Formats: sequence, structure tokens, C-alpha cells
Amino acid sequence: MVDLTPRLPGAVTDRLAILRSRAGSAVFSRVAGDEGSGRRARVLGAEGPRWFAGDAPIRRVHGDASMFVGGLRALLLQSLHPLAMAGVAGHSGFRGDPWGRLQRTSYFLAATTFGPADEAQRVIERIRRAHAPVQGVTPDGRRYSASDPHLLRWVHVAEIDSFLAAHDRYGKEPLDARGRDGYVADTARVARELGIPDPPETAAELAEQLAGYRPELAGTPEARDAARFLLLQPPLPLSARVPYAVLAAASVGLLPRWARLPLRLPWLPVTEATVVRAGGTLITAGIRWVTTG
Repeated sequence: MVDLTPRLPGAVTDRLAILRSRAGSAVFSRVAGDEGSGRRARVLGAEGPRWFAGDAPIRRVHGDASMFVGGLRALLLQSLHPLAMAGVAGHSGFRGDPWGRLQRTSYFLAATTFGPADEAQRVIERIRRAHAPVQGVTPDGRRYSASDPHLLRWVHVAEIDSFLAAHDRYGKEPLDARGRDGYVADTARVARELGIPDPPETAAELAEQLAGYRPELAGTPEARDAARFLLLQPPLPLSARVPYAVLAAASVGLLPRWARLPLRLPWLPVTEATVVRAGGTLITAGIRWVTTG
């Protein structure tokens, strides 16, 4: 049989390979930081039992490029809880060290999802110690603590809902209903290790718990300031601004309508169903291409 597959000239193929390698290294450096290679060895190279099997839904979701969209969507959604946002604004240094925060979060996800059980437990314990001193009083006089189980559960459900929503739309292999329930159940294992009581175990429970927080949510000045920083003022070189803008639009496009008004974000259903969705598909495919293979 004659092979009719078009072939690129060798020079073009070589240039594409170089471009892919450089872009992949740049993305990995941003997400993993200077310690990325060592951390990758501790997660993927170390031996020992894991919390999750190789075919677990959590591995499919957390290993997909759609996490870039879901992660940004999670930060926007989480900011709507005034007590959680007060802790972020007062203690996390998200403006002064946004990449450091991203790298710590990405390692937490990598270690607990893919790493040996002992490394996952060490990361969990490190996070619990870091949460202990994060406490204070909001401008309206309410006390907050990062170790508050109720706030921890809000952060968890907002994060998991975002990762699942992004994977449903932009994942390479979206989960079926059983897989979605399996993903939520997998993440509940991690949530309990963090000290979160009664985390959701199914997609229906996730939606129910998320809805239960809605009376507590508000678009505070701190939340809107965080949204402007995340969407409009990212600390990126000019060459990365356009791809990031596409990523940001895709993240906003996944937010429910009730979450946008408090953050003063637009609702453009026709544009989001066409231009934004196409852009989100393209950007996640591009990230997937440069970070795999």
C-alpha cells in the first residue's frame, strides 16, 4: 500500500522539535520552578506505593493540559469567599511571588496524585504547618483562619469543581459520569488528609456543597483586585501575553454566571461558545503538545 501521509522536510521537522523542546522547558520552568527536576524525580522516579493507581480518574484529570484553564478558574472562584480571600490577600504574597505560589500548588498536586505515599504525606504535613499561622481579622471584623475546616472545604470544592469543569470541556479524554464520580472520590482522599471534614464523594455532592457556600460569597474589593491582577496584569513577558489572554478568556468562560457579576466579569454567551471555546481548545492543545512526547 502506498503511504500518502504528507511528510515535512527534515529541516522543518528539526525546527519544530527545537521549538517544542524550548516551549516545553519554558512551561515546565514556570510551573515547577528551579527545583523542578529534583521534584520530578521525587514524584515520578521514586519507588514505593502510591495513593492512586495508574488508571485512577484523578491521574487523568491532573495530568492533562486542561489544568491550566482549571487552575485559573479555581483562583477566581475561590476569591469570592471573603474569609478565604482575606487570608490570601494578607498572607500568601500572591502579588509579590505569584510564580512561587503556583509552583507550590503544582507540586502539591503532583506529589499527592502521582508521588509515593510517603512524599504525598510529607507535602500534606508541610501544608498543614504552613496554614497554622495564617489567621487574622477581615476589614468588617470577622476572624479567619486558614486551618478552619469550613474554609478548607470551600477551597477544595471550588478547586475540584474547576478542574473537573475544565477537563470536561478541554480535556483530551473527558470522563464519563462514572469517571467524574471517581475523580471526586479520589480527591476526597486528599481532602481528608488535609483535615477537611465530609468532602464530596460524587459529582452530585460536589455541586450540592458548592451551592451551599453561595450565601457566604461576595465580590469584595480584594477579590476584584485579585481578578484584575490574574486576568489583566500577569507578570509575564510580552511574548506570553497573547497565549495567556486566551487562557484567561477560557477560564472566565467556564465560570458560572452567578460568579461573574461579583467580580465584574462579562457574560458573552455567543462569543464564549464560539471564539473563546475555540481559543481554549487551541491553547490547551498547544500546551499538551509542548509538554508531552
